[in-house]
Amino acid sequence: MNKRKKVVSFVFNDFTNDSRVLKEAVSLQKNGFDVEVVGHLNSGLPKDEIIQSIKVKRVSFLNRKTATTLHKISAYLKYLWHSAKIGGKSDILHCNDLNTLPIAFLVKKFLNRNIKVVYDAHEYETQVNSHSERMKKLSAFFERWLIRYADKTITVSQSIAEEYKKLYPQIEIPALVLNCPPFRSETKKKNIFRKRFKISKDSTIFLYQGSLSKGRGLEIIVEAFQQIQDKNNVLVMMGYGNLESYAQEIASEEENIFFHEAVSPEVLLDYTSSADFGISTIENTCLSYYYCLPNKMFEYIMAGIPLIVSNLPEMKKVVEKYNIGVVADENTQKGILKAVEKASQLDLSLMKTNLQNARQEFNWENQEKELLKTYHSL
Repeated sequence: MNKRKKVVSFVFNDFTNDSRVLKEAVSLQKNGFDVEVVGHLNSGLPKDEIIQSIKVKRVSFLNRKTATTLHKISAYLKYLWHSAKIGGKSDILHCNDLNTLPIAFLVKKFLNRNIKVVYDAHEYETQVNSHSERMKKLSAFFERWLIRYADKTITVSQSIAEEYKKLYPQIEIPALVLNCPPFRSETKKKNIFRKRFKISKDSTIFLYQGSLSKGRGLEIIVEAFQQIQDKNNVLVMMGYGNLESYAQEIASEEENIFFHEAVSPEVLLDYTSSADFGISTIENTCLSYYYCLPNKMFEYIMAGIPLIVSNLPEMKKVVEKYNIGVVADENTQKGILKAVEKASQLDLSLMKTNLQNARQEFNWENQEKELLKTYHSL
């Protein structure tokens, strides 16, 4: 009997809300791999636990009371070496995002030359929204140097995959593993938002779901719904992030805007299906956003609600190919208002049929096949 290959998946967050890493780990484990996830330890979390049969280990060397830049760098280097020692005893390293890729270098260079490495770029890693121009250049330098230690690369949109192939001609074009939810043949429509916020049955609910942060178009959407003439068009903001207080304050002031705290992945689509339309208007502030395919789009599709999305290439391609919503002409108050008006004129019966077709394509079971194909080719 063949020994199960050991996979250690590294992620530089506390692994409490990373659906992509968890789905990948569970898929690998149920298909014959022995998987462990190594995350970052934050206050109040256990160092070791089991999540959906996946062993989770969290490590940190950062004392937040003395977290100067020098201390942060020192803690990061200690984290890398400690993680390398954990990963060095495995067969395959799965490095999520650029900040864990140095672990592959340390392991291959000093601990285990025969180990295989999968680099999972969750976005266009050197062009992310939060990076200054200096940080983008530094990230590009390190990625160019480190990617040679990856045996396979996977990423989250076709455009990003093509960009990586242009940047690094020596690598194969990255495999495409989209961040889709598990397949549901049908998501029964719920009325959670109407009941909680006492929204009338005559109102149309537009849902902004996910990260409440800059660059996602949230403030522009809010401005549009503050100015909208028909107050039966209501906005529900659901999620968490550094704009959460802003969202709560706006919701307390406006009759047609509501805030709902984030919910667990297990019940998320029940809430999503309680809306009539899903909004995902990422702003064109960086190349990573320009080429993005947000997981929220796929959640809206699986929940069976039409979309309003940004006029960005990957997002536009999905919505127009499957005819499942509206592409906003521009990410402005005027653009959002126009998109809302267009959405109200859609043939909802046709939308329902088209969304059923789209969910046959955009589900985790299909993405799992691509992930396993990559692993079996190592």
